[in-house]
Amino acid sequence: MSKKNPEKKGLIKEFKEFISRGSVLDLAVGMIIGAAFTAIITAVVNYVLKPLISLIPLGESGTFKTVLKPAVAEVVNAEGEILVAAQAEVAILWSEVISAIITFLATALVLFIIIKVINSAKAKAEKAKAALEAKKAEEAPAEEEPAPAPAEPVIPEDIKLLSEIRDLLKAKE
Repeated sequence: MSKKNPEKKGLIKEFKEFISRGSVLDLAVGMIIGAAFTAIITAVVNYVLKPLISLIPLGESGTFKTVLKPAVAEVVNAEGEILVAAQAEVAILWSEVISAIITFLATALVLFIIIKVINSAKAKAEKAKAALEAKKAEEAPAEEEPAPAPAEPVIPEDIKLLSEIRDLLKAKE
């Protein structure tokens, strides 16, 4: 008979709570959208900008690269005869570096614009919320202000006359 580990059950519950938090889900959506957007930027750079860069005349082959040293590979048999000889270039492909920089800058620019739009929308929402709260505060009666002190009670004329008569009678005694 095997007992289930209560620590494991708590760990699974804690993991479910962590995953179901909004910030984790937002991060996952952002990562997926970012990957898709990176693919779009890479395609634009590779298939639009890179061909335009390659039109710049930069040497004999028309490619924008720097050859560091030619590499020679030979296959020699046991008798010392060269069977296969191949020559390869070791080169820096500047057009690839420029493409990567353009991809980075384009991605950063678009993300900057997206964040700016989101922040602007948040600021407008907060401003509208503050205006709505101010309007509600103006319309609602002020509960915090103390009630005005009651004015002296208005005494009717007949009561005043009766009071004067009483005072005169008291004075005669």
